[in-house]
Amino acid sequence: MKIAILGGGPAGLYFAISMKLRNKDHDITVFERNRFDDTFGWGVVLSDETMSNFEVNDPISEKMIRDNFAYWDDVKTVRGDEEITSGGHGFCGIGRKKLLLVLQERARELDITLSFETNMTEESIAELKVSHDLVVAADGLNSKVRSVYADQFKPEIDMRENHFVWLGTHQKFDDAFTFIFEETEHGWVWAHAYQFDDDTATFIVECGPETYKAFGFDTLDQHDSIALCEKIFAKHLGGHPLMTNANHIRGSAWIQFPRVTCENWYFENVVLLGDASATAHFSIGSGSKLGMESAIALADELDSDKPVQEALQTYQDERKLQVLRVTSAARNSTTWFEEVERYLTLDMMQFSYSLLTRSQRISHENLRLRDPEWMAEAESWFQKKAGSTSGRSPMFAPFTLRDMTLENRVVVSPMAQYKAEDGNPTDWHFVHYAERAKGGAGLVFTEMLCVSKQGRITPGCPCISENQVPAWSRLTDFVHAETPAKICAQIGHAGRKGSTRLAWDGIDQPLESGNWDLLSASALPLMDGNPVPKAMDRADMDLVKDQFIASVKAADAAGFDMIEMHAAHGYLLASFISPVTNKRSDEYGGTLENRMRFPLEIFAAMRAHWPESKPMTVRISAHDWMGDDGIHPEEAVDIAQMFSDAGADAINVSSGQTDKAEQPVYGRMFQVPFSDRVRNDVGAPTLVAGNIYEPDHVNSILMAGRADLVLLARPHLADPYWTLHAAVELGDTDQTWPAPYEGGRRQANSLAERAKAMSS
Repeated sequence: MKIAILGGGPAGLYFAISMKLRNKDHDITVFERNRFDDTFGWGVVLSDETMSNFEVNDPISEKMIRDNFAYWDDVKTVRGDEEITSGGHGFCGIGRKKLLLVLQERARELDITLSFETNMTEESIAELKVSHDLVVAADGLNSKVRSVYADQFKPEIDMRENHFVWLGTHQKFDDAFTFIFEETEHGWVWAHAYQFDDDTATFIVECGPETYKAFGFDTLDQHDSIALCEKIFAKHLGGHPLMTNANHIRGSAWIQFPRVTCENWYFENVVLLGDASATAHFSIGSGSKLGMESAIALADELDSDKPVQEALQTYQDERKLQVLRVTSAARNSTTWFEEVERYLTLDMMQFSYSLLTRSQRISHENLRLRDPEWMAEAESWFQKKAGSTSGRSPMFAPFTLRDMTLENRVVVSPMAQYKAEDGNPTDWHFVHYAERAKGGAGLVFTEMLCVSKQGRITPGCPCISENQVPAWSRLTDFVHAETPAKICAQIGHAGRKGSTRLAWDGIDQPLESGNWDLLSASALPLMDGNPVPKAMDRADMDLVKDQFIASVKAADAAGFDMIEMHAAHGYLLASFISPVTNKRSDEYGGTLENRMRFPLEIFAAMRAHWPESKPMTVRISAHDWMGDDGIHPEEAVDIAQMFSDAGADAINVSSGQTDKAEQPVYGRMFQVPFSDRVRNDVGAPTLVAGNIYEPDHVNSILMAGRADLVLLARPHLADPYWTLHAAVELGDTDQTWPAPYEGGRRQANSLAERAKAMSS
């Protein structure tokens, strides 16, 4: 093949090398607009895993790179006068200029043509497209090729909030990859520092937009900007200056990070590579890694005897998915740094843990493998903060709300059963909830218990009133007598989402007969064909308030340990909060304060009739997934603050189910960022659910301070004894089982120990 590669960075050079290794007869030219030794970064970070991939692909260039490495195993977090170091991270760094020179040398050995100081125009790119079998656009995040053929590649560029400047220093940071956070008169400024050769370290300075403007970094020239950075980080630089290699740039060298994604990675014989196709934020150090690994993947496909178009399609399909995993982690990391001031008041141990797990690529148990001593110290810290002297995992730490103390942080999430008869719970409910209480969870939620028959979702939904007290008392008596678990009654009213069929008969579909009248904030049906609810007047509000009060009294009489007011998922109270469902023009509509008026009134009435010693929480929808029309996470903080100020002991942070037009974005632990925001902005304890299914998820969420209690729904449907089995999986032999099941506990732990011994 005759191949033109536009861009002489690591990705372009490494692709050229990879192709020549597969077929020495390829005619390959690399076109680079800069001089051979120009570079505008400092160091490149590569992992042990990446180097293993390089060794398989080309042992010669891998050794050339490795011979110029600086290695470190630790990550150090410095905040003011505090610092914490954890080990086992296995990174290596090399100067970007040295990496380019090494790859250039290897390319020349393989008879690859390198053409420097060659500027490409739209016309010259079009000529290359005609004269070559393949044109590879490895020309970086500001790709000229991507711009010329934007209609084909369909790029999206998301300019991130923070500002940063890429500097270097001769100060040594050779003991660890170091994050330094300094509080200044204008806010926090931080640095990402790491050694990449014997004499030089990368020193990236970053801050938020407000701090950037307050310091005047946007108006300073490079000399004055660097002098100011030297002043901010003076105690860490040991008298060494900061250096720039961006003297070609006029004015400030500070930039914002553009997150680049492309719908298509190729068209005809033009293909994108590296940052031209997708960018990964510098905070996870994966830009060069991604580009060079993509170069291997592209070379493999082109060497597979497939037609070029088929090879490019396979490369796009497979590599795009791999890159997405890394860029998604990079997005998480980017967001963490954009919101870092939320975490800077955390205890140093928790702050360091949050930093290490910010991308969600590193989990709790992964950190244990990397540095078991550090993890043991972190877990002991968490338990001590919880009032325990044990060294168990965070999920097994106690938690107290008012006079209720849970023995662990695992919660059985509310899950509708649709098994009630005429509003009354049945033996199904007794067995269902009792089994899960026996299963080791610290807290068991009921499904939403409706304040009236009119407030039910379906004919199979249970109520909580004086009539149901005996049945619910039977359950709570069993839970309290036979298990250490606590039990919470979630109380609510279906609103416009009522009078529908059982889930398995057609979820949210209206009943075929026997529909009842509905109430809501506004006269908007759930869907076409569903009953139109009545927009509540004051008399309706008073009636419903009395029903909530009666339900609270019944919950107390039935012996529940806690109650939760359901103000989420589009049910009655949520219909007032969300602008999607509240179209009122009176004092209960319009502004958030007006929309919150009735839910806060109900909360106050419930709290007033619930014992002072018992906790009460509120479930909210932090995101309607309705774009600009609905509740969004920023507004959810205000909602949570209002409930917290009104006396809510904790906020159960959920999302969605407000309207059928929603467009949710699901994923692992997808609601945790909303809980994180509420917990750390409001300062209130939070509960969170949402695609959480592993002990590792639970421990990571708790240890990072993103929630205080973790709810699992489907895992508890599949396994009532999820908590007991999780303890076995983690090697936690302190977990108690019901006395009659002691033999099962011993066998489960023995089998787990045997399996561990055999695997090692």
